[in-house]
Amino acid sequence: MRLRSPATLRALMEQYGFSLGRLARYADCSKGFISHLLSGRRSSCTPELAARIAEALNVPLEVIFDANVSPTGMSSDKHKREKVPA
Repeated sequence: MRLRSPATLRALMEQYGFSLGRLARYADCSKGFISHLLSGRRSSCTPELAARIAEALNVPLEVIFDANVSPTGMSSDKHKREKVPA
C-alpha cells in the first residue's frame, strides 16, 4: 500500500503525540521504517503494516494509505489484462 503523504503521517503523529519509537512499537515495525516513510525513502508497505499504523493513529486506513495500490507500488488495475473477445 502506498503512503499518500509523508507530511500527513507526520502531522498525525504530532497531533496524537507519537514519536518514531512509539508508533513503531504500536505498529510492530522498526523506528527506521517509520523514519523512511516520513522522509520519503520508502513510500509503501504491506497492507497489514498499513492497517497497524492507521489503527495506532486511530484514523481510517484511506487517510494515510492508498488502498488501491499493491505493495510493489503498481496500481492493482495495471495487473489486470483487458479481455479481448475471441
